[in-house]
Amino acid sequence: MSIRRRLTEARQQLEAGLKLDGREAALEARLLLQETLIVSHAWLLTHENDRLPDDAARTFNDKLQRRLKGEPVAYIVGHREFYGLNLAVSPDTLIPRPDTETLVEAALEKIPPHQPCKVLDLGTGTGAIALAIASQRPHAELTAVDFSEGALEVATANAKQLDIRNVRFLQSDWFSNLGSETFDIIVSNPPYIAAEDLHLTQGDLRFEPMSALVSGRDGLDDIRQIIASATEHLNPGGWILLEHGHDQAATVADLLHQQHFIEISHHLDLANIERVTSGRRM
Repeated sequence: MSIRRRLTEARQQLEAGLKLDGREAALEARLLLQETLIVSHAWLLTHENDRLPDDAARTFNDKLQRRLKGEPVAYIVGHREFYGLNLAVSPDTLIPRPDTETLVEAALEKIPPHQPCKVLDLGTGTGAIALAIASQRPHAELTAVDFSEGALEVATANAKQLDIRNVRFLQSDWFSNLGSETFDIIVSNPPYIAAEDLHLTQGDLRFEPMSALVSGRDGLDDIRQIIASATEHLNPGGWILLEHGHDQAATVADLLHQQHFIEISHHLDLANIERVTSGRRM
């Protein structure tokens, strides 16, 4: 069977099995085959009439069956692009999503490009946010914390693979192991999904770590905890920027206001949803 024909069949299987639209199904089939053959998209285009070797066909089918059972493509191939960086992912980490680039962009607006700046990333996961910021602000000093040892192993490996050296990684339950250290910027994409949210039983979320997704009855327990402690670790005039759910912007802004943050504002994601809220310490 030719590469082109197998990709067409795989697209049809993904459309039928996962109810994906044709474009998304074609992309996923291509990514799985590229990973199987360890080739680029350009290679597939120029070799689409080649016969797919039997061993590659079996490996590709195994990956396709995993996807048809709902497993995220990122976990199957072991990596995901985020802010131009190719990041390893694992079931110990959330899969970096394009909407979180909104948080990176908002933080970069606050961080001077040619001056030292201390930045804290809470709940770093793959290291996506910290590494993206560090890659764009080489004079910044990043500290990235996570409670999960598995996540920190992935993040540390990503930093090494990308040769990004201005990030240190630390195991910590939010601020618990930071002592009295203070920062100029705090960023976080914390858990913010309500425990009973039906989305947790759908799509990729079924495979991602619940501890990185769920935060109490209304999804705001961790955000409350972070905001309540943030001023102890922010320098005067420092900023906090938090990613949150599509309907949580007003509540997060109110929580920041209660802790006497000023210049509170919202930042829109790719769908024009208020995805990130920021505030400045007086």
